[in-house]
Amino acid sequence: MYKRIIVKIGSGVISKEGQFNATVVAQLVKQIVSLNKIGVEIVLITSGAVATGRGVLKLNDKIESIVQKQVFAAVGQVKLMSFYADIFAKYGYVCAQVLVTKEDFRDRQHYLNLKNCFENLLQDSVVPVVNENDVIAITELIFTDNDELAGLIASQLNADAVIVLTSVEGVLDGNPSDPKAQVISEIDFTKSLSIEKYITHDKSALGRGGMHTKFGIAKKLATQGIVTHIANGKRPNIIVDIVEGKIVGTKFIPKRKLSAAKRRLAFSEGLSRGIVYVNKCAQEVLLSKKAVSLLPIGIVKVEGNFEKGDVIEIRNEAKKKLGFGIAQYDSKKASASMGQKKIRALIHCDHMFLE
Repeated sequence: MYKRIIVKIGSGVISKEGQFNATVVAQLVKQIVSLNKIGVEIVLITSGAVATGRGVLKLNDKIESIVQKQVFAAVGQVKLMSFYADIFAKYGYVCAQVLVTKEDFRDRQHYLNLKNCFENLLQDSVVPVVNENDVIAITELIFTDNDELAGLIASQLNADAVIVLTSVEGVLDGNPSDPKAQVISEIDFTKSLSIEKYITHDKSALGRGGMHTKFGIAKKLATQGIVTHIANGKRPNIIVDIVEGKIVGTKFIPKRKLSAAKRRLAFSEGLSRGIVYVNKCAQEVLLSKKAVSLLPIGIVKVEGNFEKGDVIEIRNEAKKKLGFGIAQYDSKKASASMGQKKIRALIHCDHMFLE
């Protein structure tokens, strides 16, 4: 049985005809409480603030869509959390609101503060209810959707599994429009995957992501040793059934666990503070099976302003991304040391994730 899981409730589950679906969500909370009582720690990631706000407020059509979304989110988040607080209280539980932006995962201090907050809440048997802070999120630092947020938190907290609850049964073995297509019960990324051609880019009317995003997050989590389940959130007892090992939805088989540093780096797309470009020799050494650090002698160019502890991207001379690392010193020293010998590594092998 899983000890720590991330449960993500998608827009297609939490909303019905554009309005908040209280009945379904109440059933999901009941399952979370029942699992928590037997020792399973759960972080709940919820959509629904915008949909809830839309049901409360009528806005002038002249207001631009971005501002509308911010207003709906600000109003809806209050009602959404009030609902969660009331339902959890019904079972004698306390939940906590945690609103985040991508910047919280980009900045090392924010990242550690957020991690400590989650750990302390879970230790006290408080259920964190997490959502993106749509009121202040800007385009440059917005999550693809809450699937990405679920992956980031799972990586941060070294979760055993992520359960993505959506409006479909799972990943199908054929075209979604084909009535003969069946749900694939397990996917192992170490084997050849001919099913990727059936992963569509379609999105729900309310969500920003889709099966393509979910598939990509599951693939990334698998490299870190974290299981992902994609299942229909409206199916009765779905969370409990998954945790108990019943065959339902699609399960993505993980590889071995990564270290905390490498888990963070695996989800660093769009979070890096700078870029270092390496020559061909350095690229070959880094991509070999040996555990090697990135030395200044192999660096040909440094971009951005970063500090010690920041995540930086590694690229080759053709600008192809090789991976990410945590800088051991700032960009000023990195630029000054570029191409030189006998200077300590900019990125230690233990703090590097190569794709």
